[in-house]
Amino acid sequence: MKRSEEKRLVKKCIRKDRLAQRMLYEQYKNAMFSTAYRITNDFDLAHDALQEGFIKVFNNLEKFKGTGTIGSWIKTIVVRAALKEVSGLHLHVEVEETSAGAAVSFDDALTGELLDNMMRELPNKCRVVFNLIEVEGFSHKEAAELLGVTVGTSKSQLHYAKNILREKLTSRGYEERKRG
Repeated sequence: MKRSEEKRLVKKCIRKDRLAQRMLYEQYKNAMFSTAYRITNDFDLAHDALQEGFIKVFNNLEKFKGTGTIGSWIKTIVVRAALKEVSGLHLHVEVEETSAGAAVSFDDALTGELLDNMMRELPNKCRVVFNLIEVEGFSHKEAAELLGVTVGTSKSQLHYAKNILREKLTSRGYEERKRG
């Protein structure tokens, strides 16, 4: 959607135009549900987060400044709603900071579906951080602010998640190759 169309749609939504609100919801619901599901790892919680998120979107749309895209603004709200659904997560354990290391690739037999399933098997704390940073594109600073933790905790949880995934992939026979 072009920026000008987006602005017109947002203005209509602010005026409580139900058709415009439906259009905005339809445009973003699938992507936002996926985001919520990756964080909650539960269909019902993801649906709840999606519903709560869009309620907040429509109740606060006049606060959208338009500096970024409406999609990124909605995503931040839905992420917060999903995090609220899994608010029992306490990422308080601080582990020493590690370097990112060399990029790693795996053989072509690895599918997105298999990787997605392995990500869902991660412990809640590191799964949430992994998804926020590696899938949703948040920075460590942004993830830490959303979760109410330090940047170091965010980094350590991401490192932990990557180690678990690496072990799972290696144990299932996927060949790891260092890229240089």
